[in-house]
Amino acid sequence: MKRFIRWILNHIPRTALQRIAGWAVPVMGLAYLGRGRECPICHTRRRKFLPYGYVRSREDALCPSCLSLERHRMIWLWIERNTDLSRSRPRLLHIAPEVSLMRHFRRLYRGTDGYITADLESPLADMHFDVQSIPLAERSVDVVIANHLLEHIADDRRAMSEIYRIMRPGGWGIIIVPEDRNRATTFEDDTITDPEERTRLFGQYDHLRVYGRDYDDRLREAGFVVERIPFEAMLSESEQQLYKVGGDDLIVIRKPL
Repeated sequence: MKRFIRWILNHIPRTALQRIAGWAVPVMGLAYLGRGRECPICHTRRRKFLPYGYVRSREDALCPSCLSLERHRMIWLWIERNTDLSRSRPRLLHIAPEVSLMRHFRRLYRGTDGYITADLESPLADMHFDVQSIPLAERSVDVVIANHLLEHIADDRRAMSEIYRIMRPGGWGIIIVPEDRNRATTFEDDTITDPEERTRLFGQYDHLRVYGRDYDDRLREAGFVVERIPFEAMLSESEQQLYKVGGDDLIVIRKPL
């Protein structure tokens, strides 16, 4: 299963994967029937989650029902436990929307126009644009969720500035990126264009950089207040085993009033 999923991720175009994953992954999940794990987003129970990864497959990663990964389950648990989003339904812009979270938010916002999805090319998104030039008015959204996105963007600082521009004062967001905390500074080199070399250096064929410990500073330079939360450590041991969240820290940004 590991090799099969890894081959699919590296050889089938992203837009095609987005179209077929909704029925293909649940079929594969039938091999994992059981109750050892629970997805906190869709509440599906399985013996364990499916493996996932472009280069090295992670065990217990992919929910076979809603397609959530560890970071998506972490994000949803934090939102559910630490915000009033479910009740107040602030205007939410979800960039590069993950299927698992998108389905849940669309149900939550049904009957309103407060939830907007956006992507450069995904057929699942409401809007299509380059995050380096967002076609929304200043101070027009309350919350922005954009995860594992900035490592794909040519000018990530410009994208951060655009997110800051459209966010209302007092607004917040979650922007997680792949990080190597052993690096003091972000490694990037736009002369590297070979997909195999990008995979070797950046961890994935379409990544343009590996973020280091200066990631928080880049966000602060754009104007944000940054909160880094080791969320997995905030869960009990039994919750960590049940939900299989984490790895990444949760990065919460806020725009000052």
